Amino acid sequence: MKDNYFKELKELSSKIWDYSEIKFKEYKSVESMIKLLKDEGFSVEENLAGIPTAFSASYGSGKPVIGILGEFDALSGMSQVENSYEKQSAEVRENGHGCGHHLLGVAGIGAVLNVRDYVRENNKEGTIVYYGCPGEEGGSGKAFMVKNGIFDGVDIALTWHPYNVNAVMSGSMLANIQVVVNFKGISSHAAASPNLGRSALDALEIVNIGVNFLREHIKDEERIHYAITDTGGISPNVVQASASGLYLIRAKTTEDVKKLYERFIKIVKGAALITETEYEIIFDKACSHVVPNTVLEKLIYNSFKKVGISNYSEEDEKIASEYRKTFTEDDIKGEMLLGLAEDPVELLEYLNENVLFKRLQEYAHSEKTFMGSTDVGDVSNVVPTAQAMVACFAIGTPGHSWQEVSQGKTDYAFKGMKTAADVMGESAIAAFEDPEIIVDAKEELAKRHNYKAFESPIPDGAKPHIG
Repeated sequence: MKDNYFKELKELSSKIWDYSEIKFKEYKSVESMIKLLKDEGFSVEENLAGIPTAFSASYGSGKPVIGILGEFDALSGMSQVENSYEKQSAEVRENGHGCGHHLLGVAGIGAVLNVRDYVRENNKEGTIVYYGCPGEEGGSGKAFMVKNGIFDGVDIALTWHPYNVNAVMSGSMLANIQVVVNFKGISSHAAASPNLGRSALDALEIVNIGVNFLREHIKDEERIHYAITDTGGISPNVVQASASGLYLIRAKTTEDVKKLYERFIKIVKGAALITETEYEIIFDKACSHVVPNTVLEKLIYNSFKKVGISNYSEEDEKIASEYRKTFTEDDIKGEMLLGLAEDPVELLEYLNENVLFKRLQEYAHSEKTFMGSTDVGDVSNVVPTAQAMVACFAIGTPGHSWQEVSQGKTDYAFKGMKTAADVMGESAIAAFEDPEIIVDAKEELAKRHNYKAFESPIPDGAKPHIG
């Protein structure tokens, strides 16, 4: 990446860190990103899929069409002072970038700038597109974009995630469906006339009891999480006439999560029947499982080897060492990469001996399903997709933690952002140079789907809850 690009992108990333805007509210972040892209000659389309903060920026024309995915939403309630070695909320903001999306989205811009220069300087046929994808954290923005055909015509998609290591992200992640469940009953005096009441809160509790019993009879990787969002009131002497909960259902595949969701609906109906209350289920969001693509994983790995890893200074090591003191032994053992490594014992030893990840982990494809979800899964179901993991934080940094927010503006975080931009850019350029990569990647995706069309978990007509 050119030095002037890096300087400008660091400033942009810092701005987005300062804004720390949560899902579907990333207005200032998007405005800043679009301005830069327009100034660089990209054609911008806004309000994609009816989402005000979803946009695309393209350069070039014709085939191939290569997409770079960017995210930029923060996490609610994760306010944290930058460059602090202790948990300390910032007075000026209530949210924080606890997943590094201020780096993720901006590195994607760096990648498309690199490819734009290549296309322009070599007079190449083809199109590079940056996709601004909002609301990854709890909103599944990309899933709604896929449902609305935003990625139709894209040949391959590349992305990355800020992490504590340098590696190709392989394997899959869980599909999910999230819904709001509302119960409506009849209020009455809980002592004088309990027989006249119909408790919505009882209905909600019965749902949770039913789910607890169901958990014994579902697959090991399946999950049902919940939060009670409305108990109906704070008076115990009233039979509560309303109650609500938010339920997140996960399974290995999109097909499996739909089946598990149907079982969940039966529990809700049963709870309403038992309590003689009325129920309402409101769809909130969903995302599909990730479909891995070995062709593109190898492409990213080869590009990573060519670009090289970030070079760290003594000051970087010193700062990372201070953060390391705030981690536990379990934080180190919890590194996701240990689930991908062919020699996890050697890797754990390396993780314990270093504070920053100063190597590229040997590529090893995995068919393992990791216990999390991402809306990248929906893109991967319709377009061959692959991701890199690039070290931006001290080894052991827990995801969605105050330490990750605090490290968001360190020099080594920005070095990781630059490395990611160069790796994605180099991968895209290699695909421009060798069209067979795209042909093979598409064939692999078709085979994984048994040549059947993808069915989105998003119901027809559903819209994201932007508020």
